[in-house]
Amino acid sequence: MPPEQNARGLSDAQVQRFIDEGFVRIDEAFPRQLADEARAILWRDTGCHPEEPSTWTRPVIRLNHYGQAPFVEAANTPILHRAFDQLVGPERWAPLGMLGTFPIRFPSSADPGDAGWHIDVSFGTEEPDFMSWRANVTSRGRALLMLFLFSDVGEKDAPTRIRAGSHLEMARRLAPAGEAGLTLRELAANGFAETEALPEVLATGEAGTVYLCHPFLVHSAQPHHGTRPRFLAQPPLLPTQPLRLERPDAAYSPVERAIRDALRMTS
Repeated sequence: MPPEQNARGLSDAQVQRFIDEGFVRIDEAFPRQLADEARAILWRDTGCHPEEPSTWTRPVIRLNHYGQAPFVEAANTPILHRAFDQLVGPERWAPLGMLGTFPIRFPSSADPGDAGWHIDVSFGTEEPDFMSWRANVTSRGRALLMLFLFSDVGEKDAPTRIRAGSHLEMARRLAPAGEAGLTLRELAANGFAETEALPEVLATGEAGTVYLCHPFLVHSAQPHHGTRPRFLAQPPLLPTQPLRLERPDAAYSPVERAIRDALRMTS
């Protein structure tokens, strides 16, 4: 999508696709120069050398909590802020002060050990057992799941796998559990079998591409079969107020509309 179109915001068709499929891809969401600057910092912190594959000895290295200028600027472009307003609602989200975890994936025949289907749970994280972390039908603690591409990512470069439309199935799964929600262990008990037949999309794109995803979207990592390491951030967009599935003014965001559609809420 051309940057000038991005500046005007997502089209009605893109917003509807987000509601139906659970994600929208924004090309050139942040400048490649910022991706290059951020990647240089990440390379330093990996302890690996970008031109010496012999130093790439692990399939994945996880780095956390980057708040330097290139990261903050990449996360807060006018293009992205406009999209956050459109998908979550004005004044319902908090600007990003840093980017979260970077799972940096290297070409490798080894099992990375983290390639299972899942959703990103969002509360109860004080529990030491991450399988006890929780999600609920109003997505407490998370307004969006986001994928920031800081390197070019092709089909062989370990792109995140997405099950299009899976957020609707997850909303129906979470609804009976109410405010308490379900743990990741409970959600994963059936291997997300209800989403197996859905179309699979690969989160590919050039550096500067961002995928904005519904917080219930089922997704998975995969091994890297390419030649250059993949740099990606996966921060949450945090809400400033809870999602609401009943609003007197019916001013539902697309995130809320998707959940309501899944639950066939019409009033």
